[in-house]
Amino acid sequence: QVQLVESGGGLVQAGGSLRLSCAASGRTLINFDMGWFRQAPWKERVFVAAITRSGAGTFVVDSVKGRFTISRDNDKNTVYLQMNSLKPEDTAVYYCAAGDTFSVVAPGYDHWGKGTQVTVSS
Repeated sequence: QVQLVESGGGLVQAGGSLRLSCAASGRTLINFDMGWFRQAPWKERVFVAAITRSGAGTFVVDSVKGRFTISRDNDKNTVYLQMNSLKPEDTAVYYCAAGDTFSVVAPGYDHWGKGTQVTVSS
């Protein structure tokens, strides 16, 4: 129904910034609530941020609040995650997800990208 491709990851020093992008095809993003998750090596995938279909509502987990911002541009069929003041513990593969409901858990999403690596050095 929808295909998602993440980009924008890379290697950055602690305190630096990155902007992740999630480009969608197959369906327009206005049909979906969107979320970002991350998975560190040898750990389970965890929720990071979510945004409603229109972009009017957003939520980010406490550990990144004030540092990360989720946004979307439905005309470009793209969702973004702006990451500032990065810490080594932010190192993970970041995944974009689309679903029919506004959710903070993985089962709330039906479609997933393959992920983009973010590495933060100390």
